[in-house]
Amino acid sequence: MGEPAMQRASETWVYSFGAGSADGDTSMKNLLGGKGANLAEMAKLGLPVPPGFTLSTGVCTAFYDLGRQYPPGLDEQTHAALKLLEERAGKRFGDAENPLLVSVRSGARASMPGMMDTVLNLGLNETTTQGLARKSGDERFAYDSYRRFIQMYSNVVLGLRHDVFEEILEEYKEREDYQLDTDMTAEDWKSIIGQFKQAVQNKLGKPFPDDPHDQLWGAIGAVFGSWMNDRAITYRKLNDIPHEWGTAVNVQAMVFGNMGETSATGVAFTRDPSTGEAVFYGEYLINAQGEDVVAGIRTPAPISRDRAEALDSEEASLEETLPGVYGELVDVANKLERHYRDMQDLEFTVEEGKLYMLQTRTGKRTAAAALKIAVDMARDALITEEEAVLRLEPGQLDQLLHPTIAEDATRDVLVQALPASPGAAVGEVVFDSDEAASLAEKGVDVILVRIETSPEDIHGMHAAKAIVTARGGMTSHAAVVARGMGRPCVCGAGAMQIDGEAGSFRVGGREVKKGDIVTVDGAAGEVLFGAARMRQPDLSGDFARLMEWADRTRRLKVRTNAETPGDVSTAVDFGAEGIGLCRTEHMFFDAERIPVVRAMILAENEAGRREALDKLLPFQRSDFREIFEIMEERPCTIRLLDPPLHEFLPHSDEDLAAVAQASGLDAAALKRRAGELHESNPMLGHRGCRLGITYPEIYEMQARAIFEAAVDVAQSSGRKPVPEVMIPLVATHEELSILKDLVDRVAVEVFDARGAQLEYLVGTMIELPRAALRAGDIAGSAAFFSFGTNDLTQTTLGISRDDAGRFLKIYEDMGIYEKDPFVTLDQSGVGELVALAAERGRKARPDIKLGICGEHGGDPASVSFCHKLGLEYVSCSPYRVPVARLAAAHAALKE
Repeated sequence: MGEPAMQRASETWVYSFGAGSADGDTSMKNLLGGKGANLAEMAKLGLPVPPGFTLSTGVCTAFYDLGRQYPPGLDEQTHAALKLLEERAGKRFGDAENPLLVSVRSGARASMPGMMDTVLNLGLNETTTQGLARKSGDERFAYDSYRRFIQMYSNVVLGLRHDVFEEILEEYKEREDYQLDTDMTAEDWKSIIGQFKQAVQNKLGKPFPDDPHDQLWGAIGAVFGSWMNDRAITYRKLNDIPHEWGTAVNVQAMVFGNMGETSATGVAFTRDPSTGEAVFYGEYLINAQGEDVVAGIRTPAPISRDRAEALDSEEASLEETLPGVYGELVDVANKLERHYRDMQDLEFTVEEGKLYMLQTRTGKRTAAAALKIAVDMARDALITEEEAVLRLEPGQLDQLLHPTIAEDATRDVLVQALPASPGAAVGEVVFDSDEAASLAEKGVDVILVRIETSPEDIHGMHAAKAIVTARGGMTSHAAVVARGMGRPCVCGAGAMQIDGEAGSFRVGGREVKKGDIVTVDGAAGEVLFGAARMRQPDLSGDFARLMEWADRTRRLKVRTNAETPGDVSTAVDFGAEGIGLCRTEHMFFDAERIPVVRAMILAENEAGRREALDKLLPFQRSDFREIFEIMEERPCTIRLLDPPLHEFLPHSDEDLAAVAQASGLDAAALKRRAGELHESNPMLGHRGCRLGITYPEIYEMQARAIFEAAVDVAQSSGRKPVPEVMIPLVATHEELSILKDLVDRVAVEVFDARGAQLEYLVGTMIELPRAALRAGDIAGSAAFFSFGTNDLTQTTLGISRDDAGRFLKIYEDMGIYEKDPFVTLDQSGVGELVALAAERGRKARPDIKLGICGEHGGDPASVSFCHKLGLEYVSCSPYRVPVARLAAAHAALKE
């Protein structure tokens, strides 16, 4: 045996828990996974946890490193842990008289609900099932457990589809006139078991495995194998969970919620995961196993009486049916929330009146709930204000910054069901996840309507604007995943008769077809026909308080990329501390201005261009005045004209003729000039500072408009605007020096003419690799650098952002790029150029101001990079400003 194999043989792979003690605890989450670490912690807290053991995430890593082989020593450690489990449970695995049955579940360090595989009731065969029947005194329960095991094991381990067994069961129930599974007798289940086993034999050509130890290793292998299934890989990509983390496997003594009317199973949250209200929240089923709740096969009942009344539930609550158990569960829930200092998601089973805790984990929640829980817990001194800031992920803020249905909107309600995940969305009805993903890629807003969702629907759920299911409760797969994604979701809409193949659903005598527009109100649990009017979010109260705490802790300033008064006002409302990028070319496309811009471009000489620019000057001055008035004394970085001139000209003959007619210009001249301006590679052509060098009158007009507007606002309001004039696409110090002299000259002319003096800065965008490399030279004429990471990424990687969509996803899937480099900054390549330019710029000019204005300024990972680099600010689109503020606070707190 080689040295690595010998070393691995000596490693501890298996950790036991139960009977008030455990080998691990909650601090070992990376090794034991979230579920295993929390089971160990609950056992140490003296809570009623069925005994078991955990195969660590290290086994998963070794399993794949060794080509899907187990590491040396695992078999012996598992055997020893199983013996200890038998002692603690007082039962023996595979015993004919008193059989130990186990569950086998996955448990990664990050919660991945429904993404990997679970097997319950493992250890049953004909002999042990008879022993279970004798021991429990309930033959029906024993054979119901056995058929469940065959069904689940055949799907998870043997790879047979669920519907193979569902069809057998439904045909039997229809033939025998049974409505519910609970109507069926032991003899019925024996007959079903025979048919299930025959189906396995027919499909696989071999019998269903009888040996409990073979069953155990088959299930363990299936759980480790499921770490690399398609739905788990997709979920990890969507949630930034690294593949190398691996999953643990938890083997735990079974407890049974399906042993009669004093047995139950359920899921609970210590606070409402949709709203964050401090109410005990959850669902349960009498005489059922845990999979029945989360799979949505039966619609569960609320746990508390208050919740049952609020939902007008006809089912009795756990508080009413098993009041003693309910009281004990509330005590456990409170203890766990205080211990973990966060909202907990609990799984429990009641076996003949005795409560068992099967899991606790930090509960998935909506952004609104995360916000309320964080603020409430800080107010109650359970956590600090800094911890509260860290409880809300920057990316979650997207859920809080988007519209909901207006209160006075017309509501044509098709169906009302369970409010599984809040928010509102409008879109076209689709019934298939593949179609949802395909349409979404084409820019179509879709609403995914399903009888129920399964983990295979993950891509369609992510593509959809909202999800509606006919089955399932508030803790079904659809509800949990939708909340995590921030998608509105309505579940349990049993009144809907869905015909996915026909592409329609019927409800209340109405038919809705594929492609029809509906609105989903996840907070109200309603599906409306047509597109309802939306309203903007409320960003006061808890949101304002948390952002105030975030602002106290961050060092990075946050500016916005905006040039219209509406966008600038929105950004200020969202807390922008300045403008990091005002793109002046966007102002030229206004219908009143574009003819003048085209006249300027078509002019044959400088005199003609200046005549047109004189007409543009009042427009530009008015634009800047509005911006300065809104921004008051916040700094405003205004980029002079950047794109090539041909972008302002029409290109088709039809458009050319229309422009000629509207402007009185000659169509042939227009066409000739457009041809003269055509470039093979305009992104690297006659644009940016190159326009200013060749047509200095353009930049003169823009500089004049900026300074005249600033003086106007200063003289009328008494405030002092802070213009920062930015020269784009500089590659050499000489370019910047020439254009800075031009800007300074215009400033002096304006200030002298108006008898005013204002502070202003001239700087440049660093968006070319040469500019980054020669930053020390360029800093000689630049009061600031703004890193234009959109173009810097293009020019460094040699990739056109507009065309990269054809191959970037393949690059991500293959691991060539971890993330789309236009979304998250390529820190090792582009980031190194930014760091180099920052270092050389500061060395040459210690007081130089450094910021970033590419869209990366609103990406949390990129914001963290900017913080570490010591930049002064990031700038992003208005709706990303709160995201950047929170990301900057996270970066400071995690430093």
